[in-house]
Amino acid sequence: MIEVKNVTKKYGSFTAVDNISFNIEEGEIVGLLGPNGAGKSTTMNMITGFLEPDEGEIIIDGNSILKKPKKAKKQIGYMPEGVPLYNDLTVKEFINYMADLKMVQRNEKKENVQKVMEQTNLIEVQNKLIRNLSRGYKQRVSMAGALVGNPKILILDEPTVGLDPKQITEIRSLIKSLGKEHTVILSSHILSEISQICKKVIIINKGKIIAIDTPENLEEKVKDENAVTLTVEDKDNKIEEVTKQIKGIKELKLIKDNEDGTKDYVIISEEKIDIRKEIFEKYAKAHITIFELKKRETTLEDAFMKLIENKDEEGNK
Repeated sequence: MIEVKNVTKKYGSFTAVDNISFNIEEGEIVGLLGPNGAGKSTTMNMITGFLEPDEGEIIIDGNSILKKPKKAKKQIGYMPEGVPLYNDLTVKEFINYMADLKMVQRNEKKENVQKVMEQTNLIEVQNKLIRNLSRGYKQRVSMAGALVGNPKILILDEPTVGLDPKQITEIRSLIKSLGKEHTVILSSHILSEISQICKKVIIINKGKIIAIDTPENLEEKVKDENAVTLTVEDKDNKIEEVTKQIKGIKELKLIKDNEDGTKDYVIISEEKIDIRKEIFEKYAKAHITIFELKKRETTLEDAFMKLIENKDEEGNK
Protein backbone atom coordinates (compact mmCIF):
# COMPACT_ATOMS: atom_id res chain seq x y z
CA MET A 1 0.00 0.00 0.00
CA ILE A 2 2.77 2.47 1.00
CA GLU A 3 6.41 1.91 0.11
CA VAL A 4 9.08 4.33 1.27
CA LYS A 5 12.40 3.45 -0.38
CA ASN A 6 15.72 5.01 0.68
CA VAL A 7 14.21 8.46 1.13
CA THR A 8 16.34 11.45 2.13
CA LYS A 9 15.30 15.07 2.64
CA LYS A 10 17.69 17.94 3.37
CA TYR A 11 17.18 21.60 4.25
CA GLY A 12 20.47 23.18 3.24
CA SER A 13 23.20 21.38 5.16
CA PHE A 14 20.69 19.85 7.64
CA THR A 15 19.47 16.32 6.92
CA ALA A 16 15.89 16.07 8.21
CA VAL A 17 15.27 12.53 6.92
CA ASP A 18 18.24 10.25 6.28
CA ASN A 19 17.84 7.29 3.90
CA ILE A 20 14.72 5.76 5.48
CA SER A 21 12.79 2.77 4.14
CA PHE A 22 9.59 1.08 5.35
CA ASN A 23 6.40 -0.57 4.06
CA ILE A 24 2.85 -0.17 5.34
CA GLU A 25 0.34 -2.84 4.34
CA GLU A 26 -3.31 -2.30 3.47
CA GLY A 27 -5.55 -2.05 6.54
CA GLU A 28 -2.74 -1.38 9.03
CA ILE A 29 -2.92 1.35 11.68
CA VAL A 30 0.68 2.50 12.09
CA GLY A 31 2.08 4.90 14.68
CA LEU A 32 4.91 7.25 13.73
CA LEU A 33 6.89 8.19 16.83
CA GLY A 34 9.87 10.38 17.52
CA PRO A 35 11.03 13.36 19.60
CA ASN A 36 10.56 16.91 18.32
CA GLY A 37 12.68 17.50 15.24
CA ALA A 38 13.09 13.78 14.56
CA GLY A 39 11.71 13.97 11.00
CA LYS A 40 8.11 12.78 11.54
CA SER A 41 6.32 15.73 9.94
CA THR A 42 8.82 15.86 7.06
CA THR A 43 8.19 12.16 6.42
CA MET A 44 4.41 12.67 6.47
CA ASN A 45 4.65 15.68 4.17
CA MET A 46 6.69 13.66 1.67
CA ILE A 47 4.18 10.78 1.73
CA THR A 48 1.34 13.23 1.00
CA GLY A 49 3.34 14.80 -1.84
CA PHE A 50 3.53 18.21 -0.15
CA LEU A 51 7.33 17.92 -0.02
CA GLU A 52 9.55 16.28 -2.62
CA PRO A 53 12.34 13.95 -1.40
CA ASP A 54 15.89 14.77 -2.48
CA GLU A 55 16.63 11.08 -2.89
CA GLY A 56 14.60 7.87 -2.94
CA GLU A 57 11.07 6.99 -3.96
CA ILE A 58 7.60 6.84 -2.38
CA ILE A 59 4.99 4.51 -3.87
CA ILE A 60 1.30 4.92 -2.95
CA ASP A 61 -0.93 2.00 -3.97
CA GLY A 62 1.41 1.19 -6.87
CA ASN A 63 1.81 4.82 -8.01
CA SER A 64 4.96 6.92 -7.59
CA ILE A 65 4.18 10.15 -5.71
CA LEU A 66 6.58 11.94 -8.11
CA LYS A 67 5.79 10.27 -11.44
CA LYS A 68 2.02 9.85 -10.99
CA PRO A 69 1.14 12.47 -8.37
CA LYS A 70 -2.59 12.75 -9.19
CA LYS A 71 -3.22 9.00 -8.93
CA ALA A 72 -1.11 8.71 -5.78
CA LYS A 73 -2.58 11.74 -3.98
CA LYS A 74 -6.12 10.64 -4.78
CA GLN A 75 -5.59 7.71 -2.38
CA ILE A 76 -4.60 9.99 0.54
CA GLY A 77 -6.64 11.91 3.09
CA TYR A 78 -4.48 14.20 5.24
CA MET A 79 -5.34 15.75 8.60
CA PRO A 80 -2.52 18.22 9.40
CA GLU A 81 -1.47 19.27 12.87
CA GLY A 82 -2.98 22.51 14.18
CA VAL A 83 -6.44 22.10 12.55
CA PRO A 84 -6.13 24.64 9.69
CA LEU A 85 -9.73 25.38 8.67
CA TYR A 86 -11.76 28.13 6.99
CA ASN A 87 -13.54 29.66 9.97
CA ASP A 88 -16.03 31.69 7.90
CA LEU A 89 -17.51 28.54 6.33
CA THR A 90 -20.11 26.29 7.90
CA VAL A 91 -19.15 22.67 8.57
CA LYS A 92 -21.10 21.44 5.56
CA GLU A 93 -19.69 24.17 3.29
CA PHE A 94 -16.13 23.24 4.27
CA ILE A 95 -16.64 19.52 3.63
CA ASN A 96 -18.29 20.29 0.27
CA TYR A 97 -15.33 22.53 -0.58
CA MET A 98 -12.91 19.68 0.28
CA ALA A 99 -14.98 17.35 -1.91
CA ASP A 100 -14.63 19.81 -4.82
CA LEU A 101 -10.86 20.05 -4.28
CA LYS A 102 -10.65 16.26 -4.41
CA MET A 103 -12.81 16.25 -7.56
CA VAL A 104 -15.49 13.98 -6.12
CA GLN A 105 -18.01 13.21 -8.88
CA ARG A 106 -21.06 15.52 -8.74
CA ASN A 107 -23.52 12.62 -8.65
CA GLU A 108 -21.61 11.11 -5.65
CA LYS A 109 -20.78 14.28 -3.73
CA LYS A 110 -23.99 14.76 -1.72
CA GLU A 111 -24.04 11.16 -0.51
CA ASN A 112 -20.30 11.20 0.25
CA VAL A 113 -20.47 14.44 2.26
CA GLN A 114 -23.47 13.12 4.22
CA LYS A 115 -21.68 9.85 4.99
CA VAL A 116 -18.55 11.65 6.22
CA MET A 117 -20.58 13.93 8.50
CA GLU A 118 -22.32 10.86 9.97
CA GLN A 119 -19.00 9.06 10.49
CA THR A 120 -17.55 12.04 12.37
CA ASN A 121 -20.77 12.90 14.28
CA LEU A 122 -21.11 16.34 12.69
CA ILE A 123 -24.75 16.20 11.55
CA GLU A 124 -26.06 18.32 14.41
CA VAL A 125 -23.49 21.11 13.80
CA GLN A 126 -23.39 20.95 9.97
CA ASN A 127 -24.86 24.45 9.57
CA LYS A 128 -22.74 26.14 12.25
CA LEU A 129 -19.81 28.38 11.38
CA ILE A 130 -16.52 26.63 12.09
CA ARG A 131 -15.34 29.63 14.14
CA ASN A 132 -18.10 28.90 16.70
CA LEU A 133 -17.17 25.24 17.27
CA SER A 134 -15.27 23.75 20.18
CA ARG A 135 -11.74 22.41 19.65
CA GLY A 136 -13.10 18.85 19.67
CA TYR A 137 -15.59 19.56 16.89
CA LYS A 138 -12.93 21.38 14.87
CA GLN A 139 -10.78 18.24 15.05
CA ARG A 140 -13.75 16.28 13.70
CA VAL A 141 -14.24 18.75 10.85
CA SER A 142 -10.56 18.44 9.94
CA MET A 143 -10.88 14.66 9.98
CA ALA A 144 -14.02 14.87 7.83
CA GLY A 145 -12.04 16.90 5.31
CA ALA A 146 -9.46 14.11 5.20
CA LEU A 147 -12.16 11.44 4.83
CA VAL A 148 -14.22 13.00 2.05
CA GLY A 149 -13.61 11.29 -1.28
CA ASN A 150 -13.14 7.97 0.52
CA PRO A 151 -9.32 7.76 0.27
CA LYS A 152 -7.67 4.40 0.97
CA ILE A 153 -5.06 6.03 3.22
CA LEU A 154 -5.53 8.44 6.13
CA ILE A 155 -2.58 10.40 7.51
CA LEU A 156 -3.35 12.00 10.86
CA ASP A 157 -0.81 14.36 12.41
CA GLU A 158 -1.39 14.81 16.17
CA PRO A 159 -5.18 14.28 15.91
CA THR A 160 -5.87 14.61 19.66
CA VAL A 161 -3.58 17.50 20.61
CA GLY A 162 -5.33 20.13 22.73
CA LEU A 163 -8.40 18.00 23.47
CA ASP A 164 -9.88 17.20 26.86
CA PRO A 165 -9.98 13.56 28.09
CA LYS A 166 -13.55 12.96 26.86
CA GLN A 167 -12.76 14.35 23.40
CA ILE A 168 -9.55 12.28 23.23
CA THR A 169 -11.52 9.10 23.98
CA GLU A 170 -14.06 9.97 21.26
CA ILE A 171 -11.37 10.67 18.63
CA ARG A 172 -9.52 7.45 19.53
CA SER A 173 -12.71 5.45 19.05
CA LEU A 174 -13.30 7.17 15.72
CA ILE A 175 -9.75 6.35 14.52
CA LYS A 176 -10.17 2.70 15.53
CA SER A 177 -13.41 2.47 13.56
CA LEU A 178 -11.82 4.18 10.53
CA GLY A 179 -9.04 1.59 10.63
CA LYS A 180 -11.56 -1.05 9.57
CA GLU A 181 -11.91 0.59 6.14
CA HIS A 182 -8.70 2.61 5.71
CA THR A 183 -4.94 2.30 6.11
CA VAL A 184 -3.98 4.82 8.83
CA ILE A 185 -0.71 6.54 9.69
CA LEU A 186 -0.94 8.30 13.04
CA SER A 187 1.60 10.67 14.55
CA SER A 188 1.24 11.48 18.24
CA HIS A 189 3.27 12.59 21.26
CA ILE A 190 0.92 10.59 23.51
CA LEU A 191 2.55 7.17 23.58
CA SER A 192 -0.29 5.50 25.46
CA GLU A 193 -2.53 6.59 22.58
CA ILE A 194 -0.25 4.92 20.01
CA SER A 195 -0.12 1.77 22.12
CA GLN A 196 -3.93 1.57 22.32
CA ILE A 197 -4.65 2.31 18.66
CA CYS A 198 -1.74 1.08 16.54
CA LYS A 199 -0.77 -2.45 15.54
CA LYS A 200 2.67 -1.35 14.33
CA VAL A 201 5.05 1.42 15.39
CA ILE A 202 7.81 3.19 13.44
CA ILE A 203 10.25 5.10 15.68
CA ILE A 204 12.34 7.79 14.03
CA ASN A 205 15.13 9.83 15.64
CA LYS A 206 17.47 12.39 14.06
CA GLY A 207 16.10 11.50 10.65
CA LYS A 208 16.81 7.76 10.93
CA ILE A 209 14.47 4.85 11.66
CA ILE A 210 15.58 3.08 14.83
CA ALA A 211 12.76 0.55 15.21
CA ILE A 212 9.78 -0.93 13.35
CA ASP A 213 7.68 -3.44 15.30
CA THR A 214 4.47 -4.00 17.26
CA PRO A 215 4.13 -2.08 20.55
CA GLU A 216 4.15 -5.41 22.41
CA ASN A 217 7.40 -6.59 20.80
CA LEU A 218 9.11 -3.26 21.41
CA GLU A 219 8.13 -3.39 25.07
CA GLU A 220 9.44 -6.95 25.38
CA LYS A 221 12.75 -6.10 23.67
CA VAL A 222 13.70 -3.48 26.26
CA LYS A 223 12.46 -5.43 29.24
CA ASP A 224 15.54 -6.21 31.28
CA GLU A 225 14.36 -6.08 34.86
CA ASN A 226 12.10 -8.18 37.03
CA ALA A 227 10.77 -5.43 39.28
CA VAL A 228 7.96 -4.45 41.60
CA THR A 229 6.95 -0.99 42.79
CA LEU A 230 5.58 -0.44 46.28
CA THR A 231 4.46 2.28 48.66
CA VAL A 232 5.13 1.62 52.35
CA GLU A 233 5.04 3.18 55.78
CA ASP A 234 8.26 2.25 57.58
CA LYS A 235 8.30 4.09 60.93
CA ASP A 236 11.22 2.08 62.33
CA ASN A 237 13.34 2.33 59.14
CA LYS A 238 13.70 -1.44 58.88
CA ILE A 239 13.00 -1.88 55.18
CA GLU A 240 16.63 -2.21 54.02
CA GLU A 241 17.46 -4.73 56.76
CA VAL A 242 14.32 -6.81 56.12
CA THR A 243 14.67 -6.72 52.31
CA LYS A 244 18.21 -8.15 52.53
CA GLN A 245 16.72 -11.29 54.13
CA ILE A 246 14.67 -12.09 50.99
CA LYS A 247 16.50 -14.35 48.55
CA GLY A 248 16.68 -13.31 44.91
CA ILE A 249 16.46 -9.55 45.48
CA LYS A 250 19.20 -7.65 43.64
CA GLU A 251 18.38 -4.06 44.55
CA LEU A 252 16.09 -1.84 46.62
CA LYS A 253 15.76 1.72 45.28
CA LEU A 254 14.03 4.62 47.02
CA ILE A 255 12.04 6.56 44.45
CA LYS A 256 10.18 9.16 46.48
CA ASP A 257 9.49 10.43 50.00
CA ASN A 258 5.79 11.29 50.12
CA GLU A 259 4.25 14.11 52.18
CA ASP A 260 2.02 11.67 54.09
CA GLY A 261 5.06 9.87 55.54
CA THR A 262 5.00 6.95 53.10
CA LYS A 263 7.84 6.09 50.71
CA ASP A 264 7.87 4.72 47.17
CA TYR A 265 10.38 2.01 46.29
CA VAL A 266 11.36 -0.20 43.38
CA ILE A 267 12.63 -3.70 44.16
CA ILE A 268 14.57 -5.48 41.41
CA SER A 269 14.90 -9.25 41.68
CA GLU A 270 16.46 -12.06 39.70
CA GLU A 271 14.75 -13.20 36.50
CA LYS A 272 11.68 -15.47 36.82
CA ILE A 273 11.47 -15.02 40.61
CA ASP A 274 8.22 -13.64 42.06
CA ILE A 275 9.07 -12.21 45.48
CA ARG A 276 5.72 -10.53 46.20
CA LYS A 277 4.39 -13.14 48.64
CA GLU A 278 7.58 -13.13 50.70
CA ILE A 279 7.63 -9.32 50.75
CA PHE A 280 4.14 -9.27 52.25
CA GLU A 281 5.08 -11.84 54.91
CA LYS A 282 8.46 -10.34 55.93
CA TYR A 283 7.25 -6.75 55.94
CA ALA A 284 4.16 -7.60 58.00
CA LYS A 285 6.33 -9.24 60.68
CA ALA A 286 8.55 -6.16 60.76
CA HIS A 287 5.48 -3.85 61.06
CA ILE A 288 6.16 -2.27 57.67
CA THR A 289 2.76 -1.34 56.24
CA ILE A 290 2.33 -1.88 52.49
CA PHE A 291 -0.16 0.55 50.92
CA GLU A 292 0.45 -0.57 47.35
CA LEU A 293 2.49 -3.25 45.60
CA LYS A 294 2.42 -4.09 41.94
CA LYS A 295 4.60 -5.70 39.31
CA ARG A 296 6.22 -3.09 37.12
CA GLU A 297 5.32 -3.54 33.46
CA THR A 298 7.37 -2.16 30.58
CA THR A 299 5.37 0.41 28.59
CA LEU A 300 5.75 1.72 25.06
CA GLU A 301 7.09 4.91 26.65
CA ASP A 302 9.84 2.89 28.37
CA ALA A 303 10.70 1.24 25.04
CA PHE A 304 10.68 4.57 23.22
CA MET A 305 12.97 6.28 25.74
CA LYS A 306 15.40 3.36 25.93
CA LEU A 307 15.68 2.98 22.15
CA ILE A 308 16.31 6.72 21.75
CA GLU A 309 18.91 6.70 24.54
CA ASN A 310 20.68 3.65 23.12
CA LYS A 311 20.93 5.23 19.67
CA ASP A 312 22.21 8.50 21.15
CA GLU A 313 24.89 6.58 23.08
CA GLU A 314 25.93 4.72 19.92
CA GLY A 315 26.17 7.99 18.04
CA ASN A 316 28.41 9.53 20.72
CA LYS A 317 30.94 6.67 20.66
